[in-house]
Amino acid sequence: MTGEDRPIPVVDDDSRDFWHGGAQGQLLISACTACERLFHPPARICPGCYSRSIGSRPVSGRGTVETYTVVRRPWVPGYEPPYVVARVVLAEQPDLHLLTNVVDCDVEAVTTGMEVEVAFEQRGDVFVPMFRPVP
Repeated sequence: MTGEDRPIPVVDDDSRDFWHGGAQGQLLISACTACERLFHPPARICPGCYSRSIGSRPVSGRGTVETYTVVRRPWVPGYEPPYVVARVVLAEQPDLHLLTNVVDCDVEAVTTGMEVEVAFEQRGDVFVPMFRPVP
C-alpha cells in the first residue's frame, strides 16, 4: 500500500516505534515494563500503574472491528470516499484499541465483529497501520 498524497503523522520520541515498526512488518505497541500493560496511544507514563518504565512490544496485528463508520463525503485530503474508519480491538488485550481504516474490501462488507489483520501503508518514512479482513 502507498499513500503519498495522504497526511503524514507527526513522529515524536513517544510514537517513533509505533510509526516505524511497519518497516519490519511489525505493529509495535507501547508497553509498561513494570505492570506489562499494553496501551495506545503511546505515552511516557503507563495509564495503568503510572510507571515511567515504558518500551514497545510487537503484537500479532490481529483484532476485531468493535465499531465503525463509512465516510461518504470528502473530509481528509488524500482519502477518496467512501472509506471506513473503525475502532479495532487488538487480540492481545480487551482494552487495547486503535482508531484506523479498514481497507482491501468493499465498505459495505465491513461489519461489527469482523476479524481483521494489520496492513501497513507507507507515507514517507512512516508506516501507518490499517486493517484488512482476515482471509
